[in-house]
Amino acid sequence: MIESDEERGRDLSRLVVSRAGRLVATGDAREPYRVVGPGGEVVEPVSVFLRDLLASGKSESTLRSYSADLLRWWRFLDAVGVQWDRASRAEARDFSCWIQLTAKQRLQTSRPRAARLASRAAGSPNPVTGKPASGDGYAPSTVAHSETVLRRFYDFHRDCGTGPVLNPFPLDASRRRRGRPHAHHNPMDEWKPERTGRYRPTVPKRIPRAIPDDWFNRLFAALPSDRDRALVAFWVSTGARAAELLGMRQCDFRPGEQLISVIRKGTRAVQELPASADAFVWHRLYQQELLRMGVPRGRRQPAWWTLRRPYRPLSYHGAHRMFERASASLGADWTLHDLRHSAASRMERRGVASDATFRAWRGGGLAGAAALPEGLPGVRAGGWTRRGPGVPGSWLR
Repeated sequence: MIESDEERGRDLSRLVVSRAGRLVATGDAREPYRVVGPGGEVVEPVSVFLRDLLASGKSESTLRSYSADLLRWWRFLDAVGVQWDRASRAEARDFSCWIQLTAKQRLQTSRPRAARLASRAAGSPNPVTGKPASGDGYAPSTVAHSETVLRRFYDFHRDCGTGPVLNPFPLDASRRRRGRPHAHHNPMDEWKPERTGRYRPTVPKRIPRAIPDDWFNRLFAALPSDRDRALVAFWVSTGARAAELLGMRQCDFRPGEQLISVIRKGTRAVQELPASADAFVWHRLYQQELLRMGVPRGRRQPAWWTLRRPYRPLSYHGAHRMFERASASLGADWTLHDLRHSAASRMERRGVASDATFRAWRGGGLAGAAALPEGLPGVRAGGWTRRGPGVPGSWLR
């Protein structure tokens, strides 16, 4: 028998969640981020959890992602008037419903007067790339990530004895009856996907988003500077992640062997990657430009800098905006991660490495890229043909 109003559920269509509180970057490696609650105080339970993640070797970007999810949860709890350690599965259920119904908070005012729900209408596909436009609501991957973060947060405080005994974000009951996931897996069978959380949504699978070769040539020609051409040439010929390439130093280039050194995401291991000769040519032209600009010199100095004064190391957001502008000039909406898919697609078509070594080289994060079917955009039996001088990827031909 349902007795409380909380168990009946709240009227989420009228629930107003303000953007009170903020995420603060401290610049301190010992505590990169702090979450400030709606009341203006530092949220200590989140700080303790982040310190535990930092001690386990998580990167600063991971801590920032976790902090953003926890800040969103704290804002919801402030709106419903529940303390974090008093939250029950009713609050977790309502939060999981709310985040799938509401519009993104960054699209709303800081203190909205009325609830704003997402349109939930599929965006029109881009005429060039065919990718649907992002809507005003949270993507299923964002909702799933938030559920995982909050479940880990409450698991941590439960084990420490500082949080509720029952996790508001439980595992799926049907999975718990089977015990440990994949406990009796037959090695001759494929791994079956299993939902881990009760309130975790289904994330649709996406096909690899390789940029077609003809469109890539147009995109490369639209880049305005030697720095941008060198960056894109290295991205598409090495398959490195955007942040990995942007974190390089000036001593990480070995043009004589056509190798670059990057620090891999997650493992933080230094790995050498082969790159095209054209990429090193564009990088040499960019080095001449750096001498004229007068940026700091030295083997330990960052490899990529902004083009305007005051000169600063190029950030991920700056590189993202650069590529976004070049893509928009062609009426497309490609992202930096699409270059990684394009590199994986070309290497798979070239037979650069076996499936096992290819997966180990790419470092994960490209689900489905190792089995690209012919006929997809950018995937054809004839392979890639160089069209004009200066197009990167010569070592793959």
